[in-house]
Amino acid sequence: MFQSRCGVCCDLCERKDAVSCKGCINMDGPFWGGVCEVKSCCESKGLNHCGECGDFPCNVLSNMGVEEGYDPAVKIEQCRQWAIE
Repeated sequence: MFQSRCGVCCDLCERKDAVSCKGCINMDGPFWGGVCEVKSCCESKGLNHCGECGDFPCNVLSNMGVEEGYDPAVKIEQCRQWAIE
């Protein structure tokens, strides 16, 4: 069962309680405020997560979090797994 639009496994997140995050699928916007391009894109296309998209993996997902030091390959692989479940 998918947990996010981008492939983040919310149940493994160590920050969710500290920042009062319920997960993007349960919130209008990201916990940090502003707009999440991935969330907006999935919801505008009526998709549960990026793995359901014909453009997967796109540049938006592939570059998400890179500047903060996160490896997008982990999220991309998770979306692939959710797509085959």
